[in-house]
Amino acid sequence: MEKLSLKNLAFLNNGPYNLNVDTGGCTGLSGRSGIGKSQLLRAVADVIPHGGECFLKGVASSTIPAPEWRRLVAMVPAESFWWFDTVASHFSSAIENDDSVQMLQRLGFSQDVLGWQISRLSTGERQRLSLVRTLITNPEVLLLDEPTASLDKKMVNVVEQMLDERRTHHKMSCIWVSHDLEQLARVADKVFRVETEGLVEEELL
Repeated sequence: MEKLSLKNLAFLNNGPYNLNVDTGGCTGLSGRSGIGKSQLLRAVADVIPHGGECFLKGVASSTIPAPEWRRLVAMVPAESFWWFDTVASHFSSAIENDDSVQMLQRLGFSQDVLGWQISRLSTGERQRLSLVRTLITNPEVLLLDEPTASLDKKMVNVVEQMLDERRTHHKMSCIWVSHDLEQLARVADKVFRVETEGLVEEELL
């Protein structure tokens, strides 16, 4: 059963894009640098102007208030945004249940990280915390833009496994952008190459 559908989605001079992502499924997106992969995710998240429509379980994004749509269809950008001085200030939901604490621990953090200054975080730490910050809101669909680009091989494996479990147990769906076709072959059910005029299905390795 499909969870997310893109129907003639278009932005700038790109598109139209049509795509169905199954409940609990993961669709990978590849493509050359600058082709518009990140912008496609931003259009799905409804943070840039676009034509066409996105549907979540058959409900059009245009009928859902934008903040609610962006909670249900949440994007983790390649470079996370941090506005306040401390980590805790960026979490709208408290890190207090077992699931949230376990996510932090699996990604190499103790709860003490909430008191850290943003200025002390490495790029990889910001990337991992951005993922936790998004997952604790329990999105229906996760839009991932190179989510492991700044991580070492061991942590890449941890993130891939954690997201696979999340999809299995929470029926969360993903669109995963990566330049690494081997990674997409591991994590995705289908992989498409983003071209200016649409999507071309790739053969999994």
